[in-house]
Amino acid sequence: MLTKSTRTFGGKGFKREWFVVDAKDRTLGRLAVKVADVLQGKHKPTFTQNEDAGDFVVVINAGQVKLTGKKWTDKVYHHYSGYPGGLKSFTAQKLRERHPDQLVYLAVQGMLPKGPLGYKMLRKLKVYSSAEHPHKAQAPKALDI
Repeated sequence: MLTKSTRTFGGKGFKREWFVVDAKDRTLGRLAVKVADVLQGKHKPTFTQNEDAGDFVVVINAGQVKLTGKKWTDKVYHHYSGYPGGLKSFTAQKLRERHPDQLVYLAVQGMLPKGPLGYKMLRKLKVYSSAEHPHKAQAPKALDI
């Protein structure tokens, strides 16, 4: 019987693992690249582009990531509601104050494939702005970055 985290692809079964990443004092882009690779399964020898063979990733301390240069004031995130005049723009500093976990989430989202497969991979990402997370029962392993 297959458990919830075990799937069969092409007759081969594999188990998804859980990893935890501490984002404290890590550069945002370099962190996001490594997390996106694990979500896609590129760290496994059985990697295939057209299947979701990646693992779960829990990112803690997301509110303490670093940005280099003047990106805190110059990097702008946009959100459009769909209504006329509904374009909202936030600098990285404002986004960090309001939703510190969204910096990491949006960076990883931009590095995953677009479409149904990418959205499925993104659901395996769990981002928290503090060191506490509710996934201790899965016994996540520390991921070296």
